[in-house]
Amino acid sequence: MSSQEENEDLIDSAIFVEPSDYYPPPKPATFESRTLPTGETLQLRLVGHNPLWGHHLWNGAQVVTDYLHDHAKDLVMGRNVLELGAGAGLPSLAAAIWGAEHVVLTDYPDKDLVDNMQINVDAAKDVLPLQSSIVVQGYVWGASTESLLTDLGSESGGFETIILADLLFNHSQHAALTSTIQATLKRSGSAKALVFFTPYTPWKYEKDMAFFDLAEDAGFRVTQVVKRVMDKLMFKDDRGDELLRRTIFGFELTWANLNR
Repeated sequence: MSSQEENEDLIDSAIFVEPSDYYPPPKPATFESRTLPTGETLQLRLVGHNPLWGHHLWNGAQVVTDYLHDHAKDLVMGRNVLELGAGAGLPSLAAAIWGAEHVVLTDYPDKDLVDNMQINVDAAKDVLPLQSSIVVQGYVWGASTESLLTDLGSESGGFETIILADLLFNHSQHAALTSTIQATLKRSGSAKALVFFTPYTPWKYEKDMAFFDLAEDAGFRVTQVVKRVMDKLMFKDDRGDELLRRTIFGFELTWANLNR
């Protein structure tokens, strides 16, 4: 091959090599500080950016945390707690602080998301009870739940409290979420799944609410327990009814028939 041909090959291959600054640098992590009603302060790390929206501290997570505090005796103390789509893990960390027997934080098995949950657990060591049991796992909704139940022991029967905070905008995942709740919620009259959400896209509110039709078909009783209007919009530049976009709806799922 002549030197001219070699140079042409080098030029051709260089066309497909992006400059070092072609892609924007990854966004740095951010931090949110939250002081719990019982006085503990949590410094929560949020991933810099994530296509699964793990870089936000969602309103639903904050309101369900308040609800857990107000009902800690019935929903937290001495109970096994599972959070799906935990993100920063605020409700789970609060549950561990308030006396849960065992807490499992889960989110999609993306390394950044899973590592970030563990960072927040480690950062909370100073305020977690010495005897607290809290683990982090990557989990895909609707997949086998064996790994989630492993640490509970054969006699547990599942989780007494399951937390879903601001997950219902994932309309295509409603069936998978329902399946996971079915497989992990203890068949007990006191076991509850807490489903809190905001209609961030109000024109899809009916699609959000369709989750609860699926839940009823799956054997759950659905009870609304919270309707709270936040002072500020989370995404102020979005379109749609502002009141709905500031409203948190909270529901409890319980087994409708324990004999089924």
